[in-house]
Amino acid sequence: MKISSSESKGQDLTIVSGLDAQQLDNIKAHLDLILVALEALAKIGSESILQAAQALDLEKVIVDRVGLWRLRQANPLRKSSSGRKKLDVEEARSLVLIICYLAKEYQELIRRAVTLLEQVTNQQKEPHKIALLGDYLDTFSNLYENRMETEELLNYDQLSQLALKLLVDLLFYSTYNGHRRLWLALLDYSNPVL
Repeated sequence: MKISSSESKGQDLTIVSGLDAQQLDNIKAHLDLILVALEALAKIGSESILQAAQALDLEKVIVDRVGLWRLRQANPLRKSSSGRKKLDVEEARSLVLIICYLAKEYQELIRRAVTLLEQVTNQQKEPHKIALLGDYLDTFSNLYENRMETEELLNYDQLSQLALKLLVDLLFYSTYNGHRRLWLALLDYSNPVL
């Protein structure tokens, strides 16, 4: 996959100063939820994320599985508080680049899923009755329920809506300049509560 040098380093992802702890928590939570959506749809795991980090020359930021796990535990919605650390700007940039790299890699699958979603929506059918979408929704729900705090759990309809919104977002992040779109979305998500 061809990646421009500014895209690979995230040089066009500007630093925003003055974010408070709640805003940073919202950014951490949203990044992790996007990764959960990618995991649910493309059946990727930590190995794929680490390979993307290597391809993007980000091994200094995300060194190994333990480092990745600790980084993902920065999500305040996660069950375990052990290993939790603060997410810095460089780590956020790295996760943005990795997410977009993987979204591009699985763009065809994402596009197929979004096209199916459009079709079932137009036909007023239930997305979970279509194999690809149903598998995605079930996997997303299972991952969310297994990893997130019980008091933060959403009901099935809310989880489905979140999963489908993240699916559509992934399509945008899989395009040229997707990393910039995601970065700007994160700044938007830093204000509202997820």
